Amino acid sequence: MPDAIFANPRLAAVYDALDPDRSDLDAYAAMAAEFGARAVLDVGCGTGTFGCLLAGRGLEVTGVDPAAASLAVARARPGGGAVRWLHGDATGLPPLQVDLATMTGNVAQVFTTDDAWAATLRGVQAALRPGGRLVFETRDPARQAWLGWTREQTQTRIAIPGVGLVRRWAELTGISGALVSFRTFTIFEADGTVLTSDSTLRFRERDEVAASLAAAGYRLDEIRAAPDRPGLEFVFVARRERRGSPGPVCRTRAPAGPPSAQGTV
Repeated sequence: MPDAIFANPRLAAVYDALDPDRSDLDAYAAMAAEFGARAVLDVGCGTGTFGCLLAGRGLEVTGVDPAAASLAVARARPGGGAVRWLHGDATGLPPLQVDLATMTGNVAQVFTTDDAWAATLRGVQAALRPGGRLVFETRDPARQAWLGWTREQTQTRIAIPGVGLVRRWAELTGISGALVSFRTFTIFEADGTVLTSDSTLRFRERDEVAASLAAAGYRLDEIRAAPDRPGLEFVFVARRERRGSPGPVCRTRAPAGPPSAQGTV
């Protein structure tokens, strides 16, 4: 089940306004152009920011997400009609042959069990054409990003047209091995409504992610540093193997730019 922050209609409606800086998506759009992708699958597409960005550049885009409330926002946004939106996850996709599949933000970390992660990788692989690429990011556990998940460091307060003042912050609630949990608080000041959403992310080690890709039949081409969070996370570029292709080859790229104002959670 998706977290309330994505599945609750009132929370989904203000999600974009409370996280307006999506410059982190620039690197993914650049890779779509770099790889010459014409058809893209956006796994965990949420409210559709990235899908609409690519569709506006003439790409054929399919977005899939388990949160119906987020998809409702995606369909209603400008350009939303140019994207094929699917309610579900990567394990139940219709037949596709895309050039590129993406998982932006925290999407790759919401699969907290090995089985769920492996099933997602297999589902994406089936949707890729032979030689098609999967690109996603995941936080480096060594950097302990969760240390900044406090009310003081994450709180924002924004006036949203038609809604009024809204406050949001996140607080760490627990750590169990590689699983890190936090609670997001959203307060609608106009009527005093307080809504919470509990989330858990899995912080996988770099080698663990690489091994999972190999087990699912991908060739790991390279691991890049995220331009908006250099040194804080890994961006994996993997390819669906062609029959008879050579074994895995992996390169590591240095950071490609300064950090952005993207939030810490």
